[in-house]
Parts: sequence; C-alpha cells; structure tokens
Amino acid sequence: MKRLGWKSLVLPLAFAALVVALWYFTSAVLLSPSRRFILPMPHEIVVSAFLDPDNLAQLLRPLGASALVAMTGLVIAAVLGIGTAVLMSQARWVETTLYPYAVALQSVPILAIVPLIAFALGYGFGSRILVVVLISLFPIVTNTLFGLQSASPQMRDLFRLKRASRWTILRRLQFPAALPALFTGLRISAGMAVVGAIVADFFFRRGESGIGLAIDTYRNLLDGEMLYGAIILASFLGLVVFWIFGVISRLVVGRWYHPDRR
Repeated sequence: MKRLGWKSLVLPLAFAALVVALWYFTSAVLLSPSRRFILPMPHEIVVSAFLDPDNLAQLLRPLGASALVAMTGLVIAAVLGIGTAVLMSQARWVETTLYPYAVALQSVPILAIVPLIAFALGYGFGSRILVVVLISLFPIVTNTLFGLQSASPQMRDLFRLKRASRWTILRRLQFPAALPALFTGLRISAGMAVVGAIVADFFFRRGESGIGLAIDTYRNLLDGEMLYGAIILASFLGLVVFWIFGVISRLVVGRWYHPDRR
C-alpha cells in the first residue's frame, strides 16, 4: 500500500485536470455564447460563487442548514439501523419479520414518500430529518447485519463451549467482526443522507432553506455560476462526511483490518 501512496494523490489530480480541460473545451468551443450559461467556465464559477464574499455567504448559510439536517438524520438512522440489525442477528424470527419491510422501504421511491410526509407531519425540521432517516437507514441495517452474521462459526462454537451468554458473544465476537461492514454501511449512508437533505429541500420549501432550495432557486434564475457553485458545495459536503467516516473506520479497525488493494 505504501507503493501506491503517490498514485492515490497523482491519479485523482490527473483525472480532475482532464475533467477541467474537457469542461473548458465544451464551454468555449462546443457551446455558443448564448448557451454558455448551461456550462460556465470553471474560473467564472470560482470568481462568482467562491471569491465574492456576499455570494459565498449566500451558499454557506443553506449549506450549513442542510449539513445539520443530514447529520441529525444520519445519527438517528445509525442508532435505529444498528439496533435493528442487532435484534435481527439475535433472533431469526425478528429477521424474518423485519427484513422484508426494510427491503420494501428501500424499494419505494423516496420522491413518492416525501409528499406523504409533508401531508402528515408538515414541512418543518422533523419532516426533513425523517426523509434523511428513510433514505439512509437500509445500508446501515444490511451491512451491520451482514457483519454480525459473518463471525466465525468455529469461534461461536468455542464461545458456547465456554458457556458464554448471548450478550458476551455479541460484545466479544459478533460486534468486533461486524465493524468493517458497519462502517461501510455508515459511509454509504453518509452520502445518501446529504442526498436526502437536498431532496427534502426541493419539496419542503418552508422554514430554513437548505442547499437544495438554493440549487432550485439558481436554476430558475438561470444563474449558472451560482448554480454550479451550490452543486459543488453540496458534493463537497457529501465527500467530507464520507471522508470523516473513513477516518473513523481506519482509527477503529485499521490496526487489524487491511483490505488488499492491488
């Protein structure tokens, strides 16, 4: 992995440079000046959205609101998801009862559920959090359950031979074995939580606006620079949350769990 250290930096930067070059080519050559608002040049986005203090403040305020909704919903989803997975791992009848509903919840389009949430609970902070919980719950449940059930059968037999209780087996064997899968689920759900917060913004237009409402507003105004600035910041929020859980995962399980990245 040490030999790949420089590649982990150079390759993403090289790909980013290629994307920017194609971006400039498309905006300057393929698009006519009257249609260039569809894809403004990167430096125009930077100057308008990020170097102008007033415009940057207009983006950071809704970004903070969306981050609060996403993180609150993700924490609730993590507690519910891990707790549900633990119950399902301890009793087969619980898994048989709850797992089909978890799959059904993931299968229903979130855009179809959001209007029902608005009708039932209104357009406030709680409704936005519920959208985030619904969209980010399933990966946590499935990955944690997979990790809990992947503990070595031989080690289970050894624990039972020593007359260990279910709680001891869960705490000393199953939960440590499930940590890599659990953090994988959290990293997946972290990105989905940001998506859920943005989706909620598109529908819940009352209360404190988030980055999703800002994206929709700039789209209606045909303000390409600010629109792309809002999209970039929303993507950056998802990347930051994903990176944070990656760091936590390496701190918790990195000493003994090293996936082979050849």
